[in-house]
Amino acid sequence: MQLTVTIKPIEHRGQKVFAVVFPFNKELQAILKTIDHARWSQTNKCWIVNNTKENLKEILRLLKNIATIEVIGPIPEKIEDSANVLVSHKKITSNELSKETLSKILKYKYWLRSKRYSESTIKTYTEALQSFLKFYSSKPISEINNNDVIIYNNEFILKNNLSASYQNQVVNAIKLFFSKIENTKINVEQIHRPKKAFKLPQVLSLSEVETMLNGLSNIKHKTMLALIYSGGLRRSELLNMEINHVDSKRMIITIKDSKGNRDRIVPLSETILEMLRKYYVVYKPKKYLFEGQKGGKYTETSLEEVFHKAKRLAKINKSVSLHTLRHSYATHLLEGGTNLRYIQELLGHKNPKTTQIYTHVSSEGLGKVTSPIEKLKLK
Repeated sequence: MQLTVTIKPIEHRGQKVFAVVFPFNKELQAILKTIDHARWSQTNKCWIVNNTKENLKEILRLLKNIATIEVIGPIPEKIEDSANVLVSHKKITSNELSKETLSKILKYKYWLRSKRYSESTIKTYTEALQSFLKFYSSKPISEINNNDVIIYNNEFILKNNLSASYQNQVVNAIKLFFSKIENTKINVEQIHRPKKAFKLPQVLSLSEVETMLNGLSNIKHKTMLALIYSGGLRRSELLNMEINHVDSKRMIITIKDSKGNRDRIVPLSETILEMLRKYYVVYKPKKYLFEGQKGGKYTETSLEEVFHKAKRLAKINKSVSLHTLRHSYATHLLEGGTNLRYIQELLGHKNPKTTQIYTHVSSEGLGKVTSPIEKLKLK
């Protein structure tokens, strides 16, 4: 459960940089993005940061409550940041959680699993809780109170420019832990949530989706992205999909144990069926529709790399992610005249308000609006 970040000096395109290596983790990625010139290196398959003492100090300061940090290679003998985190003899270990705390986090994880939370949610909540408890590693859990949550929000989440969405995940994790696992001075009903920001999702045009898919020569990669777009699938829904979930006779795909433990069905298009047949002949998966080289589920990291490769080949400069394909699917359906209620069912949204955001993204209605400036006789 302990997250480890390895920092080592390397050369990248003739420049000295620090390689920052860790398992896929949204929180760590969000933190690294706050450092100047931090970027993902496709060549080295890790994050890289310019090799300076200041950057090393900043990484240690930001990550000290998140992970065990190991610094490898030739570095200054002693570096101390503003929070008295010491790097010496090429290695640092940040605030450790006690065995008792780790045991409680494990108990919490088992409780979430027994309540049939998805593995993705379990991972998110346990990592969020671990981050919070590490922030107060020197304080007994029984002494943590509501004011400590406010301090954590200000001194960690806001200070590191982490999103309101992540803050909300931390609130969910804390509430469940302190109400179900631990009896403390925290009153879970008084933990406030961040004000939800209204942000429109980024959307790709039909031609951009077409260019991305046509740019991929690997049939497996192309089929994965095409299937996500064709059914508005979440990343986990594609990776968890098994061969028998595709019904070519009824022309439907069953999405099992989706968000909220709900099953749903989406249409199987003729185009996707043809692509799947070609893909199957080449790769012959055994259980999961898309498997790694050694069998088992295809990994999230590899799927993300496929998307960004397609984006790069298509020369798309928009700030988009794999999830943008799902947003684009919904928006294109709405612009094509599909009823919003059907779109809600296809996406698996429990609340219709979640689906209504696509009415703000669709350009179909906007094209019928004439600006009053058109009535002016400008010279």
